[in-house]
Amino acid sequence: MTQRSVRELSRREFLAVAGAAAALPLADRFAVPTREPKRIRIRSVGLDFEREPLIRPTGFKGGFLTELWQPVARLDSDSGRSHIGIGTQSVLWCDPRVLAQHSESAGNAMMLAVTDHALQMIVGESFTTPIELIDRILPEVHAFAVRVTGLSDLRRTFALNALVPVDNAAWLLYAAENGIRTFDEMVPAEYRAGVSYRHRAVASLPSVTYALPLEDVVQAARDGYFVIKLKLGQPGTQAEMLEKDIARMTAVHRALAGIQTVHTRDGRLRYDIDPNQRYEKKETLLRLLDAARKIGALDQVALVEEPFPDENDEQVGDVPVRIVADESATRESDALRRAQQGYAGFALKGIAKTLSETLRIAKLAHDRKLVCMAADLTVNPVLVDWNKNVAARVAPFPGFTVGMMETNGHQQYRRWNEMVSWHPCADASWRRVERGVFVLNDDFYARSACILEEPVHYRGLVTPSRTG
Repeated sequence: MTQRSVRELSRREFLAVAGAAAALPLADRFAVPTREPKRIRIRSVGLDFEREPLIRPTGFKGGFLTELWQPVARLDSDSGRSHIGIGTQSVLWCDPRVLAQHSESAGNAMMLAVTDHALQMIVGESFTTPIELIDRILPEVHAFAVRVTGLSDLRRTFALNALVPVDNAAWLLYAAENGIRTFDEMVPAEYRAGVSYRHRAVASLPSVTYALPLEDVVQAARDGYFVIKLKLGQPGTQAEMLEKDIARMTAVHRALAGIQTVHTRDGRLRYDIDPNQRYEKKETLLRLLDAARKIGALDQVALVEEPFPDENDEQVGDVPVRIVADESATRESDALRRAQQGYAGFALKGIAKTLSETLRIAKLAHDRKLVCMAADLTVNPVLVDWNKNVAARVAPFPGFTVGMMETNGHQQYRRWNEMVSWHPCADASWRRVERGVFVLNDDFYARSACILEEPVHYRGLVTPSRTG
């Protein structure tokens, strides 16, 4: 399930890393040059994808996935520059109703069709920043997704997930056209405050899905992972779900009893509980948390991610743990609504909802002093480092001196090691987890985790399919 570390961090080394991270200045103390961006016209586009099988069916949101499609979008500009963007599709995460009505492959094909439609829309179009481009096309892209799936109230996340490869390609083309060489410089000036921190370590959160064997969970903790993401919200009625979730939480907590970590003051592990919007009412969540209290786990719950569906308007300020929004915060106005309901912050997901929308939400969190962490979508190794660029630059989560980022691809993909070999910086030290953390050095920041460097494998998949 987990990567074996190359070496273990001693307690002294960890404290040194943590102290350095806490002492690092904000980005306004190392100014990034600002210049007027060029207007870029899209001359041609291309699209292809790969199907990546999973080790075992991965369960969350009341369903299961057996594979994840990896779309690759290509954008060519009038200047002759060309860049690709990579995505990972997760139809189940976006809207489980699609897979309730269609096969897994059909759901993926629908999302890929939405990506293709977005690419066809932008042929001949011009933009200055990717944020401007996504703003312009998102309403029509979502409307097309509604028509394709037949769901009049299709969740906006479906369209955003389909747009990730397009958005990523646009960001890299934008950087190339404007002579930008780092992630910090790539972020437009008005959004830099939200991603202005510089961690020297980021905690890696493994994911405990419904079917993951308990021995794998225990091994992860023994390998040094100290924040365990527990996927709840199991299939069935609300009563059946709650019963199963309490049993799973209890089994995991008991299996991990006695395992210590140097990363927390009390030496105990922490839990990130993620029901993925399956809890319809706050009352049900409070019953889960009461069960956590009874088994002695409540004090170890660092946060609860997105327990309720989008339409739930209940205030959560009285819930005894921090609640952060994920799927429901697809745009700035959504994030503001959740903040007004007492949510403590956001699970940032640029690898699922586009970097363009994520930068806005990160800025809102910074301005309102809300907390952030970075959540996974079981993405490929290249996208892990897109996510790591964000996780490394948001302020520390309360109670932690390092950044926080979920990453579970190594637990789920059958070909994970081969996928790692396609990363432009596959052997970089900051790619490896050491006793539960990614240790970030100057090379990580200087090369922006190599996201601006083209993965040869994925580049070879796609050629332009339409010119305008």
